[in-house]
Amino acid sequence: MKLSDFSIRRPKFTIVVMIILMLLGVVSLTRLPLQLMPNIEPPIAAVATTYQGAGPEEVMEDVTKPIESELSSINGLTNISSQSQESSSVVILEFGYDMTIDEVESDITRALESVQLPDQAGDPSFLKFDISMMPSIQMAVTSSGENVSEYQGQVDDLITELENIEGVASISQNGSVTEEIQVNLDVDALSEINMSQSDVADLIEANNISIPNATIVDTESRTAISTRTVSNIDGIETLRELVIADLPDGETLTLDDIADVSIEEQESNSITRLNQDNALSIDVMLASDANASTVNTEFNNVLDEKLDEEEFSNLTVETLYDEGEYIDLAINSVYTSLISGAVLAMVILFAFLRNLKAPLIIGLSIPFSVITTFALLFFTNISINLMTLGGLALGIGMLVDNSVVVIENIYRHLSMGKDSKKAASDGTKEVASAIIASTLTTAAVFSPVVFVSGLVGQLFTPLAITVVFSLFASLFVALTVVPMISSRILEAPEENIEKARSERPYMKALKRFTRWTLQHRFLVIIITLLLMAAGIIGIINQGMTLMPESDEGAITIEIEKEQGTIYDDTFETVQSIEQQLEDYSEIEMYLSNVGSLQPMMSMSEETNKASITATLVDQDDRSVTTNEFINNIEDDIAALDESAEINVIPMSQSGMSSEPNTLMLRISDDNANRLKESESIIIDELEADDEIENVASSREDMVEEMQIRVDRDAARENGLQPAQIGQALYQASNGVEASTVEANNDYLSINVKYPDEYLDNVSNFESIEIPNAEGDYIAISEVAELEEAEMLPLITRDSQEETSELTVTYSSNMSLNQAGTHVEDIIEGADFSEDTHYSVGGDLEMLGDAIPQLALAIGLGVAFIYLVMVAQFESFRHPFIVIMAMPLSIVGVMAALVITDNPLSVISFVGIIMLLGIVVNNSILLVDYTNQQKEKGIPTIEALELSVQHRFRPIVITALTTALGMLPLAIGLGEGGEMIAPMGTVVIGGLVSSTFFTLFVIPIFYSYIDKETRNMHKKYMTPEGEVITQKEIDENKRREEQAEQMSIDEVDEEEQERSYIDEMQRLIDQMKDYNNRK
Repeated sequence: MKLSDFSIRRPKFTIVVMIILMLLGVVSLTRLPLQLMPNIEPPIAAVATTYQGAGPEEVMEDVTKPIESELSSINGLTNISSQSQESSSVVILEFGYDMTIDEVESDITRALESVQLPDQAGDPSFLKFDISMMPSIQMAVTSSGENVSEYQGQVDDLITELENIEGVASISQNGSVTEEIQVNLDVDALSEINMSQSDVADLIEANNISIPNATIVDTESRTAISTRTVSNIDGIETLRELVIADLPDGETLTLDDIADVSIEEQESNSITRLNQDNALSIDVMLASDANASTVNTEFNNVLDEKLDEEEFSNLTVETLYDEGEYIDLAINSVYTSLISGAVLAMVILFAFLRNLKAPLIIGLSIPFSVITTFALLFFTNISINLMTLGGLALGIGMLVDNSVVVIENIYRHLSMGKDSKKAASDGTKEVASAIIASTLTTAAVFSPVVFVSGLVGQLFTPLAITVVFSLFASLFVALTVVPMISSRILEAPEENIEKARSERPYMKALKRFTRWTLQHRFLVIIITLLLMAAGIIGIINQGMTLMPESDEGAITIEIEKEQGTIYDDTFETVQSIEQQLEDYSEIEMYLSNVGSLQPMMSMSEETNKASITATLVDQDDRSVTTNEFINNIEDDIAALDESAEINVIPMSQSGMSSEPNTLMLRISDDNANRLKESESIIIDELEADDEIENVASSREDMVEEMQIRVDRDAARENGLQPAQIGQALYQASNGVEASTVEANNDYLSINVKYPDEYLDNVSNFESIEIPNAEGDYIAISEVAELEEAEMLPLITRDSQEETSELTVTYSSNMSLNQAGTHVEDIIEGADFSEDTHYSVGGDLEMLGDAIPQLALAIGLGVAFIYLVMVAQFESFRHPFIVIMAMPLSIVGVMAALVITDNPLSVISFVGIIMLLGIVVNNSILLVDYTNQQKEKGIPTIEALELSVQHRFRPIVITALTTALGMLPLAIGLGEGGEMIAPMGTVVIGGLVSSTFFTLFVIPIFYSYIDKETRNMHKKYMTPEGEVITQKEIDENKRREEQAEQMSIDEVDEEEQERSYIDEMQRLIDQMKDYNNRK
């Protein structure tokens, strides 16, 4: 091959090229961004709208439905869902993964401009879901002996400093306390002077003004002077002295006479606690293009410096989650697996080659291939993450395969007596086509992944590209660096390697077994098919899941009590759970949020809900995984408050795992009552099944509310509109923000409100007075009456129908797809309305979307491999033999899944795709060598036997180096290792079984397809009545041809001898003649 010959002739040039590529790789490595996972851009957007004072039903009818109607026609929309609750609406838009939200943002904006909403509703806000919206760092701040309000100002100053760090997009806080000036009105005093709450608020605002006027020109100085009308309330004392009214006796009535004016904390039904102490939680969001590892390290350094300053010395900051730290741990564990795999591969090479020089030469291909790959990743803008490094770690053994085949063959040629340069050249040329074909087939199987859409495509395209880059780099090394170095340092062995190996007992046994399998082809094929069938059944029985269970060391405890539960009761439940958590040594710290399940995502306080996020100690310091720990504590936690629904679930920091043994169902109907009835039937059927452990519904129970029903006729007679009455009552219950006043070194808002004790009595609402257009004050009791009613606090819709989501917890002895089938069978047998329909969601839905994509990738991969080999072999038959190695790996895949007790997942599916490209390499070596021997005139059977003998060592060595190179990753050691371990597991299992079967089954397939041996066991009757097989006929024919050739050769030898004697006699006669003349 010209490339290898050039490298052998120009060693210094080859070394220079290698150094340049290595330098490029090292520089690229320092500049490649570190991420936990590849950039995932889910095509999801949301539209949020406020509608203050409106109930869920009103929000749905007046806001949600009009928005859904306008947005439903947007091109590329795959699903539209919504949530309507008191005062707010959220509409969620989902698009296909072949689109980005940026492409449809203008369409969404235009559609929203056409929506007709009530005047009281706010403008719809467009929100694009971005992975950078998720916090990269989560911290909690406390100060010993101080309330949150006492150190909140310091935290605000600290956040201001930290937000200046490059790469930090924003920092938000939860649990903060905001002070305000509360004006608690005296209801009786207010009634005596005929003033309302809004009158007081308007009066305060009218006395605290700064209004710009026109600009005037001073004629003397000829300068422009701006003018402003100013009336400031300079502090809380000035506010108290504000005159409200003039009394008939000439006295004045101040605000202090009709209200209690004081600085108080804003009322809140939520709180944040760290390890039972009140705290501020801080979430740090990074810019979308920021390197989490680098930015978070800089952030922590700056934070440590600030905390050392006297200004912030009283603050204690605990980090609950640091994405950068987790990334570093996960990446380092993969690096360790990569290095360990390389060392194991080198040990195998040394054990087989019994020579230090050869393993060292081959070992050069690993760092060169890996570092060159980093350069290619840099130029294609792909980050270093678990997927790309996982691809390298999984392929570490494959990187030496080409070099092993080349150097093994060079050694064989050295043993033939050739000099080192000749042996290096001939040895490389002989296997060049085989290793090029094997590299192309492995690359071909990954090529379709690039065309796979959806989550699978976004996750695994970087992995596929990384593996392909590394394989081509290793091929370049095998064809250039390996022959160049071998020609300089390898020496011929003292004995003929080929002859010595053929005399070894295992080679003789291999030859006998190969011959036996070829003589019993049908039996071997039947046994193989039975084993493959068992493998398929075993894989089906293992089931499927979306992602492997992860051990990320964090859990979330979700608490939900009955609707209407007051804040204090929920807080009491949280305190009891916190006390229980103190007893678990596995927990390092925990952060509690009372008032919502997800503080970041909640649009309103929910006094019946709370959540606790707990961080576990490092994996090395605990004996159980995250899920095992959950199983150990969930019953004890749930028993603390049996009236509450308490769920303990793993918290996924990578975003790639979910709650185990759960699936989601959507039940939809355009009739709310029918939906409720059908849902109840389905839940009853599911809960009656032994395999179903729990069913939770997102459809919340009806809650009691007090409705103030307006009498429109009475309101009209008194000069009022229902909207005025509703607005007045909303202000009465929530307060009115009048203005802002400087106090306590800050600008505080003024909240004009009724006292809490007054509002606690619902009947007092009837005595609230509202001014009409004539200035008369009308009591609520004159225009409305109070009624008890029920309402649904949250209304969810999917595809413009009311929807309920069921979270079904199933038995751990079922996989996700098995549970899905089981649940669907139960629902199909349930007797509910035909107008109600259901669909799967969550992981099961994503799994259903992923399977066709993965099947497409496998199908295209097999087709690409076949076409590449057709081009390589110039044959349509021989590639068919090669790809028969693929199904032979099924047995090993099944065994690997059963031994590790893992279901088939998307991750292991990708391992199977990788496996398809690997297992054919051994077949290529066998078929290619067999073809070479047949071209030399060797019969097919003998050629097959020789190919098994001569390619046994390269096949076994490459299989072992590949398998052991993946072993550290398959074990799943270190942070994040369990996420990609199944990929290595199935590759190792499939490779082991495929290697064994390839050596004996592929020759059988070859013999069936080859014309010479296709019918070698077919029997015929001779004229003498003897039974003879086709093989014996061919053997007899070959012997006759050999005998005939031998007789021809003997005749040729006699003629050559006579010709030689005649020539010698002629020369003697010439000599005699010359002497006579002399």
